[in-house]
Amino acid sequence: MAIGTDPVPGTLLYLDTSAVLRATLESGTAPEIEQRIRSARVLVSSRLSLVESCRVLIRLRALGVAQEDRLADAERDIAAVWARCELWEITRRVCEMACDVAHGRVLRALDAIHLATFVLARRELEGLELVTGDERLLAAVAGHGDAGP
Repeated sequence: MAIGTDPVPGTLLYLDTSAVLRATLESGTAPEIEQRIRSARVLVSSRLSLVESCRVLIRLRALGVAQEDRLADAERDIAAVWARCELWEITRRVCEMACDVAHGRVLRALDAIHLATFVLARRELEGLELVTGDERLLAAVAGHGDAGP
């Protein structure tokens, strides 16, 4: 995908799973995230996000902590966001980058995959911004020169 050299800020977003879950399962608690997702021209994520969000819904159903109709609505909303996303695969290149970007940082493996995917996508999509609800991932991005704003 070719993106112009002067993108409008906030129109190219990398979404990690936490951002989408916050915007859907916790609708109304993160209006800035919700608005950014709604107004973005291009959304990017890792295919990992589909697995993570699916597992969260399965866990919530198993725990019985939310009503089924609410979970069904959230599931539809989550699917609608992922349908808008350009999904990046978890390739050898992403895995190698995950090892590199995680070096010296306290990151879980899945967060390292998100950070690596974001870094690689940002190299191709000038102006790509990360949207996350995960403070550790946000701190890792801030500390990664290739991934900062």
